[in-house]
Amino acid sequence: MELIRGEHNLRPQHRGCVATIGNFDGVHLGHQAILDQLRHEAAVRGLPSLVITFEPLPHEFFRGASAPARLTGLRERLRQFALHGIDRVLLLRFDQHLADLEANRFVERILVERLGIRAMLVGDDFRFGRDRAGDFASLRQAGEDHVFEVIRRETYDLGGERVSSTRIRQALAASDLDTARELLGRPYTLSGRVRHGDARGRTIGFPTANIALPTGHSPLRGVFAVTVTSEEGLSANGVANIGTRPTVDGLHALLEVHVLAFDGNLYHQHLCVALQRKIRDEQRFESLDALVHQIRRDASLAEALLAQTS
Repeated sequence: MELIRGEHNLRPQHRGCVATIGNFDGVHLGHQAILDQLRHEAAVRGLPSLVITFEPLPHEFFRGASAPARLTGLRERLRQFALHGIDRVLLLRFDQHLADLEANRFVERILVERLGIRAMLVGDDFRFGRDRAGDFASLRQAGEDHVFEVIRRETYDLGGERVSSTRIRQALAASDLDTARELLGRPYTLSGRVRHGDARGRTIGFPTANIALPTGHSPLRGVFAVTVTSEEGLSANGVANIGTRPTVDGLHALLEVHVLAFDGNLYHQHLCVALQRKIRDEQRFESLDALVHQIRRDASLAEALLAQTS
């Protein structure tokens, strides 16, 4: 899959494609249906498939720290696009300049002049351009004016309810991993590069891989039984904490993973941590000894739960 970072990196060879556009936060079943249809429509026409997406996400740009927690970081979003067979991704930086771009100018400049799209696939609730003034009807009119096809993708329902990133966040906030898994079509996964921490876990016999959360926060908290994989070939069970570590007066939310039956160096590796079962809520302990005792229990329970799952 080819990643094109910014409009300025578009080249003449990128003209002529079938495209879709959106945030794709979580790349849930509704998103996957769009990606699968996009790949099909592109194959029928003998053209590359292209996804237009944004970083940061528009609601993060407008709402800042009050924006809802992101479900997936950029790298995981791109990984999911690749897994679904997408040929190209155009990653646009969402800034004030892009926010101010009128809907018709966005179509003319990016879709027509730079990409030369032949067809555009969008959801039935699609909005775009300054003040979200563009919609499906205006895009279809633009398609008639500039000779490209506009294809509507109907809402993807599950259990009589629309599948959405908001619905997944609500499930995660309620620690309902089963519903989140059902809506995503896979376990909820956090990923990131292991960074150096304060090494406190190693001193108490439970070394942890520390991973920053997407945009610094997460829709859920607690201790979880997890499975851990890496591009370097790691595939193991683990126990993870998502939270601020109140026992040691932590200030920022963090994902900490203790990989079971593993003794090695994970620094700078990129890990994918799939949350399988919740063990308990995060809590403050009166001493490090009490914390260590609880971690031992958590690790044993995680091992038992994951054995049942497998």
